[in-house]
Amino acid sequence: MISEGLMNGTTRFVVLVLPIALASGCVTTGSAPAPTAVAATPSPPATTSDSAPPAAADPARLLDLGRALLARGEMVAATMALREALHLKPDLAEARASLGLALYAMGDLDAAVEELRGLLRVRPDLAEARLTLAAALVARQDWPAARAELERALAASPDLLQAQYTLGVVRYAQGDLTGAIEAYRRVLAREPRAIDARYNLALVLKLARRDVEATPEFLAAAEAGLPRAQYFAGAAYATGVGVPRDLVAAIAWWTRAAEQGVTQAEEGLAQLRQSASGRARRPPADRQAVEQAFGEYRARLWNDYPDIARQGDEPLGAALLRQGRAREAVPVLIREAAALSEPAQRMLETLYDQGIEGQLPAHDARILTYLKSAAAEGRSRPRP
Repeated sequence: MISEGLMNGTTRFVVLVLPIALASGCVTTGSAPAPTAVAATPSPPATTSDSAPPAAADPARLLDLGRALLARGEMVAATMALREALHLKPDLAEARASLGLALYAMGDLDAAVEELRGLLRVRPDLAEARLTLAAALVARQDWPAARAELERALAASPDLLQAQYTLGVVRYAQGDLTGAIEAYRRVLAREPRAIDARYNLALVLKLARRDVEATPEFLAAAEAGLPRAQYFAGAAYATGVGVPRDLVAAIAWWTRAAEQGVTQAEEGLAQLRQSASGRARRPPADRQAVEQAFGEYRARLWNDYPDIARQGDEPLGAALLRQGRAREAVPVLIREAAALSEPAQRMLETLYDQGIEGQLPAHDARILTYLKSAAAEGRSRPRP
């Protein structure tokens, strides 16, 4: 029912989250933020009274100032203070490590690598400096050198989760899928809440054609709130890979992912709607199964509102409007209309044109976005 390309085109969606503050030694354990690229051109530092190096030639004070500026994101000022500290005391290892981190954060990767390699030649015990060096090498896509630094860090400190995580990224980039899988599993063995590692593990398993093993990892990451994992969870339920086939669950997961901007999830839902409408060339039994799945999905939405009594066959959104809960009603009506509820569709069109005095102004942007997407599928009249 769902095109094979949509289900199996994993390479379109591979997003391996590269750590930015690698030297911090932490691994994400909650909902994963979107990957953030290191800025190639730094923003001008804020002008403050303490942005310049202090007049007193005190390397320790300059180091403290540099670290404070680094924490505030004032990278140029931080490098000034740290270089002054090193001018006064060239063997101040902490200042050189912080300088390497500041240069890395500014996007000056070559300078960061030079500073950190020089430091590690005399102080190979500085694990955080080695992790920062590895991060800079990853940013340069110098995979062999990055892998060497990470393996050195892990040989000295096997418990460095961030190093193990990034080693998974590097081994994947080198085409070593088995090694990447091993690295991510080591992270998860020590920290099961490392959701980015779990999602990346699932992606690499899928690329290795080990889809049945990938599905539980996608589901765990989906439950933790990762939108792309929710897309893959829906795909697994839609095709019955690693779980029993369940179109209601597929619709639920794809809806959650689509609401967070995953276009592939919206494409999956659109294909299901095409099947239900008869536009797709599918057997009648398939069409009926999809219609029933959308109906069951709409019915299950009521489970989240046990305090609301249903009147006849009204949409849940209509019941919320009766209680003056327009703010909740609009997204619910959009979910119901997207799940082929014609009453919800008509109500959204009326709400868009007229609004509700004191609750919802006309021409609500959320409703317009939905109506435009529905019109593109032929389920609503075009809107300007």
